Amino acid sequence: MSIRERLSGNEAAAIAMKQINPDVVAAFPITPSTEIPQYFSTFVSNGSVDTEFVAVESEHSAMSACIGAEAAGSRAMTATSANGLSLMWEMIYIASSLRLPIVMSLVNRAVSGPLNIHNDHSDAMGVRDSGWIMLFSENNQEAYDNLLMAHRIAEHKDVLLPLMVCQDGFITSHSIENIELVEDEKVKEFIGTYKPEHYLLNRKEPMAVGPLDVQTYLFEHKYQQANAMRNAKKVIEEVSRDFEKMTGRKYSFFEEYKLSDAEVAIVCMNSTAGTAKFVVDSLREKGVKAGLLKVRMFRPFPAEEIANALSHLKAVAVLDKADSLNAAGGALFEDVTSSMYVNKEQVPVVNYVYGIGGRDTTSYEIEGVYNDLMEIAKTGEVGNPYRYFGVRREK
Repeated sequence: MSIRERLSGNEAAAIAMKQINPDVVAAFPITPSTEIPQYFSTFVSNGSVDTEFVAVESEHSAMSACIGAEAAGSRAMTATSANGLSLMWEMIYIASSLRLPIVMSLVNRAVSGPLNIHNDHSDAMGVRDSGWIMLFSENNQEAYDNLLMAHRIAEHKDVLLPLMVCQDGFITSHSIENIELVEDEKVKEFIGTYKPEHYLLNRKEPMAVGPLDVQTYLFEHKYQQANAMRNAKKVIEEVSRDFEKMTGRKYSFFEEYKLSDAEVAIVCMNSTAGTAKFVVDSLREKGVKAGLLKVRMFRPFPAEEIANALSHLKAVAVLDKADSLNAAGGALFEDVTSSMYVNKEQVPVVNYVYGIGGRDTTSYEIEGVYNDLMEIAKTGEVGNPYRYFGVRREK
């Protein structure tokens, strides 16, 4: 029987880590993820876990410590945000290239500069091509659930890639919501014991980690990483099914909210989906066939599945909470439109960049996007596909 609680997203992440009881947690404080290692350190000090907690001098060191621990055969976790993730950047790539299934809780925040501690997705988008599996979470429950599934996915023999679970800074990380926790023993049984096949402290198999990888080998190793990311799709699906059997909570690559009979729809990630669902319900009462596709699995990107899910629509808007600064749309927009093109699905698609630096996103603004989509559906004309909402324009 599940345990009903009221927790913030950071508390939920810390409790998931407590139930996982990793061998090593290395972390450095940065807003708004600071509470996760802070809460977890209390579990270490009171004996609730037997984790080795490493209080390092920087986020670069935090990821370095996780790499060392994981390479030695330990299960390692960390948490960070924004500039902390940026400081890890070198080690983020090393973790994935060494095929180390580290799990990180990423509390999304704007990357400086200028300095801003509030939510957007610029930190996650900055490492989207680094070889990490990336799961996004609409609310506290999903942040908790995704973390419980993370090790099963990352440590699978056909995957062996690091994984980050994303949630929106302050919006979910500091907001208290009702949540259902899984019993400790069930979590322990679900996750299992980490038994790596190759690790540094195995005296029977001397090995090196991180040697020079010249042109003779690097291409093949990168191809293996790419294959592992492709393999992750099937594993994520399998683990999600097992999780549903344990909890009754169903997860897929994405959530289709009133999408099957929709004529217009929004594609978005994380907490914005909650606002969009409210707007969809409101528009449905007015007779508008609006729908939503909420992306949960951003890496690997479910290209074929998303293209198929959107194929029947008359117009689609993709919302990006980070600007790629390329004059050609945000990262999610690029992936969605590429998926549609490759899979020969011709649906008018428009991009909206929004919410930068924690700018409030209201239901009225989301409804405005749906109104734009209805006009596109009526006329067939997209006009400028690269748009913004919620920004003050120069006069």
